[in-house]
Amino acid sequence: MNKLIAAVGMVGMLAAASSYAEEPLELAKKSGCLACHSVDKKVVGPAWKDVGARYKGQPEMRDKLIAKVKAGGKGNWTDVTKGVPMPPYSPRVADADIATLVDFVLSL
Repeated sequence: MNKLIAAVGMVGMLAAASSYAEEPLELAKKSGCLACHSVDKKVVGPAWKDVGARYKGQPEMRDKLIAKVKAGGKGNWTDVTKGVPMPPYSPRVADADIATLVDFVLSL
């Protein structure tokens, strides 16, 4: 009986882990991010892997990127976007969701 309970618990943990891996992309889709971004290729804005690579090892950039997503802006990726600005996502997207998305991008 204990082995069965442990097995059921393990299956639940694995399911939760796999859904967590998909969660940021679902959140990005729901929030409208995927209209201009993708994980691995430029759309209108830069590929998120490129953003993660540019800011790797710069923990101070997390708060700056959260602020940029909230307020929108342009100038940091002009060579990629050809001057197309990123629109502001606050208050349409909750602050906690913006932080989750920025953490995801920086993890790539």
